[in-house]
Amino acid sequence: MKLAFIIDPISALDPGHDTSVALMEAAQAAGHEVWVTQFEQLSVMEGQAWATLRPVTLKPVQLVDGLWVAANDWFDLGEAQFQPLVNMDAVWMRKDPPVTVAYLYATYLLDYVDPQSTILINHPRGLRAANEKMYALQFQEAIPETIVSQDKSVILKFVQEKEIAVLKPLGGKAGEGILLLQAADRNLNSLIEISTRRGQEPVMVQMYLPEAQQGDKRIILLDGEPIGAVNRVPRGQEFRGNMATGGRVVQAQITDREQGICNQLSPVLKRDGLMFVGIDIIGGYLTEVNVTSPTGIREIDRLDSTSLGEKVMHWLVTAKQDLLHLAT
Repeated sequence: MKLAFIIDPISALDPGHDTSVALMEAAQAAGHEVWVTQFEQLSVMEGQAWATLRPVTLKPVQLVDGLWVAANDWFDLGEAQFQPLVNMDAVWMRKDPPVTVAYLYATYLLDYVDPQSTILINHPRGLRAANEKMYALQFQEAIPETIVSQDKSVILKFVQEKEIAVLKPLGGKAGEGILLLQAADRNLNSLIEISTRRGQEPVMVQMYLPEAQQGDKRIILLDGEPIGAVNRVPRGQEFRGNMATGGRVVQAQITDREQGICNQLSPVLKRDGLMFVGIDIIGGYLTEVNVTSPTGIREIDRLDSTSLGEKVMHWLVTAKQDLLHLAT
């Protein structure tokens, strides 16, 4: 198969951490062609989506003393080719957040990839629908008590009632801009004003879960089914467990409660074309649904001695066969 990955510049990726690289390595190992592009290189011509694509050859990372180690020259790019994306068997949209206006425009261009011949992961319709903070709100039984508002008085009332809460920008990533709000904090008004840009942008505020100190679990779902998990534990005085903020990763199992949450999400994710997703769970509560470029495969593979990328490629071959069968 021919697979296209829409990513950030490949030179900016971390081969020992980035799930996009793990997926590309797994594709190459399975004998598939791997091509890369960026959303700035997408076009629509004669009713079809096109892209400037470059074939890539990868030197897979190696596990050395419990760490992924990459060669200095871990990728090699071939000559650029401008071609319709319908030439690809699957297109992976893996551009890192934030979701900007340019990102949204790129999803509109991807609407012009024929879904009857090319698999889109994740589907542009689902990417537009699933703000990674707001999407979880439809699963009220699974989430902690949560509000979304740009009204300072509403946020203050919630924090005063809970005494402690967590504020999240709706467009943030990797823990950026997440604040621990405490009712007794003399800076509380200022923190809310800064985060909402003086009432111009809504933010999410959630009840603080003390279990966060034991970890923020990332579960990877493929076609609605959990295939692996890793726990991210805060270090020192940091309350965020995100790997980007220094959280350490530890092996994790999926509990019955967490499996139940996955079961709730599964039909909705499938409906929206969100086939490769990372959900975050703290203390048995769903806190986020990550759909743009969910990560965690490298850490799960290292800790569990598995290859989630290989599982993904097996699924993709079957999905492509099913698509061809429907087309005939």
